[in-house]
Amino acid sequence: MAIGPEEYARRRQRLMELMEADSIAIIAAASEQLRSNDTYFPFRQNSDFYYLSGFNEPDAVLALIPGREQGEFVMFCRDKHPEKEIWDGFRYGPEGVCQHFAADDAFPIDDIDDILPGLIEGRTRIYYAMGRDTQFDRHVMEWVNAIRCNERGGSTPPGEFQELDHLLHELRLFKSAAEIKVMQKAASISSQAHREAMQACRPEMFEYQLEAVLHHRFAQSAARFPAYNSIVGSGANACVLHYVENQKKMRAGELVLIDAGCEYQNYAADITRTFPVSGCFSAEQQAIYEIVLAANETAIAEAKPGNHWDKPHEVSVQIITQGLLDLGLLDGELNELIETAAYRRFYMHRVGHWLGLDVHDVGDYRVADQWRLLEPGMVMTIEPGIYVSPTDSQVDQKWRGIGVRIEDDIAINKHHCTVLSAEAPKSVMDIEALMAGHML
Repeated sequence: MAIGPEEYARRRQRLMELMEADSIAIIAAASEQLRSNDTYFPFRQNSDFYYLSGFNEPDAVLALIPGREQGEFVMFCRDKHPEKEIWDGFRYGPEGVCQHFAADDAFPIDDIDDILPGLIEGRTRIYYAMGRDTQFDRHVMEWVNAIRCNERGGSTPPGEFQELDHLLHELRLFKSAAEIKVMQKAASISSQAHREAMQACRPEMFEYQLEAVLHHRFAQSAARFPAYNSIVGSGANACVLHYVENQKKMRAGELVLIDAGCEYQNYAADITRTFPVSGCFSAEQQAIYEIVLAANETAIAEAKPGNHWDKPHEVSVQIITQGLLDLGLLDGELNELIETAAYRRFYMHRVGHWLGLDVHDVGDYRVADQWRLLEPGMVMTIEPGIYVSPTDSQVDQKWRGIGVRIEDDIAINKHHCTVLSAEAPKSVMDIEALMAGHML
């Protein structure tokens, strides 16, 4: 299922075809991030760097140089170091990068100051993501300034910098068949984790104990880390959109909202399910839940080629606003409530976002000031919600503190979309059956 070197090579070639002649693209790998004293957070590669190379070590730099006779793909990486590898693990080294990652040339990262300026010299344009890594920005400018200082000696510095993100992120927006297979695996693992959390849930458990169920399934399925901080919010905590403390004891009669997805081979899943701690929805909880579910399913139906990006959101707003009207949580005329965004008191976020190597993945939502049209290969989330603040004195007490979100991952195909997260139950009947042990 892993993405092979041929696909990484195609990605680099497609990017170079979009670059101007006599140009160079420079992308730096991520660095290890200090956690405390002399310990580090688990390493996570820069997504742009990984997309073009598949190389998963820190302290590396990738250069793409269209038309270079000696080879267009050049890498700088950590050298082999037997003593350090005893302590910190295997390194590919320059020879390994050429052999396993198809670099045309590879050099030790310690030699970059001597070699990369020579690769930049004579190029008219540098494609680079300026401002993302201030320390590496300084290195790039030092290399360019060194060339400028030698103009009298015949050196030719680049004439301009070009933002790399637009070209590269447009490529990343459209997933290949291989990428969608990996993302399907991430969604399947995450869906199973949600199922196991529903089955494990009991009153008087702590939120972090459900979080442990999720993370255990991720790790057991070769997806060691979550794609983002997992949200396990019970009761009023479900109304906090980015709640991550996960410390509260869950009580009978409450709902619990879990927003969690694994990262599998660097690709993210992002799934939300909301269910009753004690296994059965109350009448008020079910009433709100059914509105959100209808919005989720209708928005998914509108996520198809030819519709614009905002269409799923528009239909979710329509259904949620009408539902809030029907329950008496809003009062007025439907179109006016939508026009004035009165629904945002209860539904304050958009219906989804791009998904890929980043959980909030790259790619423009608008093109030429217009919502872009959905096309095959795009992967996104659909995640409507209703959140009734526990302190909202304008609504009846019975509604307060109810928070519901239902989020699925979908891939746009030729005719409609594929729901990658379909294995995670979301109907009231299926959730209650699973929690009662009546559903495999």
